[in-house]
Amino acid sequence: MAEALDPYDADLTTPEMVILEMEASDKADAATQLAERLYAAGRVSNLEGFLQHVNAREHQLATGLPGGIGLPHARSEYVTRTSIAVGVAKYGHALDFGAADGPATLILLIATPASSFSDHLEVLATLARSLSKESFRESLRRAYDADIIAELINSSLVFFDH
Repeated sequence: MAEALDPYDADLTTPEMVILEMEASDKADAATQLAERLYAAGRVSNLEGFLQHVNAREHQLATGLPGGIGLPHARSEYVTRTSIAVGVAKYGHALDFGAADGPATLILLIATPASSFSDHLEVLATLARSLSKESFRESLRRAYDADIIAELINSSLVFFDH
């Protein structure tokens, strides 16, 4: 099945893939909640299988970034299209993703098809670059609006050729 050529049809995230005021018991619970959004959106074909890949990746190396960011990610044959689900932790519900400077309040789950190794690295690198800017992180945290958050993420990856 050919990918749609319409770039507006291939957004990396949509408002439906954003969780505001997320309450998760730990990073695995956060990944599960975000993966469920990807599954509901048709971006992941096998929820359990995909989560196994995310958790295996998480065991290899902590995915916390400075500035309160959790960036769980996986390449998986269960991913139909490169996608990002976003969780903004409810106040007081930050999660430990192993970053040296403390827990995460922004969690971005990156899902890429198993075949697209370069896409995976490109999305990770581009997102990490955007998230290294305090102004970008604060914009995401202050948005309180799934549409705005999706727009910020998609526009930060506008040069990604997907």
